[in-house]
Amino acid sequence: MRKTKKDYSQELLSKLKRRKATIGIIGLGYVGLPLAIEFAKVGFHILGIDLSQKKIDLLKNGKSYITDVSDNEVKIFVLKEKSIQISSSYNILKRADIVCIAVPTPLKKTKDPDISFIVSAMRELKKVFHPGMLIILESTTYPGTTKELIASEIEKMGHKAGKDFFVAYSPERVDPGNPHFTTWNIPKVLGAITKTGRKLAYELYSSFLKNIHIVETVEEAEMAKLLENTFRAVNIGLVNEMTIMCDRMGINIWNVIEAASTKPFGFMPFYPGPGIGGHCIPLDPLYLSYRAKMYNFYNRFIELATDINGNMPGFALSKLSHILNRLKKSFSTSKILLLGIAYKKNVNDLRESPSLEIYRLLLNENAKVDYYDPLIPEFQEGGKKIKSISLEPEIIRKYDCVVVTTAHSDVDYKLVLKNAKSIFDTRNVYKGVKSDKITRL
Repeated sequence: MRKTKKDYSQELLSKLKRRKATIGIIGLGYVGLPLAIEFAKVGFHILGIDLSQKKIDLLKNGKSYITDVSDNEVKIFVLKEKSIQISSSYNILKRADIVCIAVPTPLKKTKDPDISFIVSAMRELKKVFHPGMLIILESTTYPGTTKELIASEIEKMGHKAGKDFFVAYSPERVDPGNPHFTTWNIPKVLGAITKTGRKLAYELYSSFLKNIHIVETVEEAEMAKLLENTFRAVNIGLVNEMTIMCDRMGINIWNVIEAASTKPFGFMPFYPGPGIGGHCIPLDPLYLSYRAKMYNFYNRFIELATDINGNMPGFALSKLSHILNRLKKSFSTSKILLLGIAYKKNVNDLRESPSLEIYRLLLNENAKVDYYDPLIPEFQEGGKKIKSISLEPEIIRKYDCVVVTTAHSDVDYKLVLKNAKSIFDTRNVYKGVKSDKITRL
């Protein structure tokens, strides 16, 4: 009697509909941890993998290290209900029906994509792979990665995509610190290698999402993510260039943007700053540019925007130098306080932070520099532990200039204005405030 081949897709679909599928998540950072929480909320059992013992210890003690995930959520799903199991060992993924890969994709020192975390994750995943598994990549990357590094690697083991296993790509869309848009209400873009994989991935994400946009190929999904952040990087580059130009003309760029924003059509406001940071906007355009060069296409907009945005910390330092000159001070004889070291407001994330770059530039100029950040009490720099100061009147008065580098909401800016000798506001937190102490970017 002929043996009937097992229908893996129907078996997994049945598990998904009954919330009986076990989901593995590789990488419990700003993408993976919120994703794990949302899946747990709708009844799935989660197997979370992270190589950071510090993160694992925090989670097992009911503590969150991400602003968008509360301690209470960790306590409920990790400690009380135990619906999220945490480990540094890939062995637990032997029980996973679905694996979501949410690992970092940084840049190398050469500014080329560093996909080593995806490669490493796949190397370990292949050891615990079993037929019927759905693998979804969420990490931001260049078009072609899902097929080349995920599907092809499993097919080399003798399995057929769409029959023995399933592959999809759904780029993360996380805006850390944004209370209005979080994992559960941001529309999800979804592409898959096969129709069957698309159906399974859709069933998974629709368990907690109402708005899922399906594209025809994984490459379209990969490209959509890069377009989103390249759009932002290029437009930020434009407004940063306008800022430098307006500075020479003696024009307030913030007032210009406010005026232009009154147009109800055809204009979208972007704002200048001392540089761009985070894991997406500074990096993603370079992923796209890297891949395009393989097709003999060169993205001039991307290269120009990257150059302008990358030079904004230097421009900020130049303006700070002029402020100190008016005080008859040089960098080497000055004490500078940076308000904020995170890359953006209301997050505890240092990745690619322009504030950190300004900190380094000031040290290179032999300035005495400290920082205050209510969300980052300390960080490592040059093998040393750097700690945040306390924001108190007598301490503020010791500095020659206070530089607002990150516009955190939980900072007493009135206290700073009252006690600072001079203020360099790179984030427009003193909008509408008239004071001889304040210099704006």
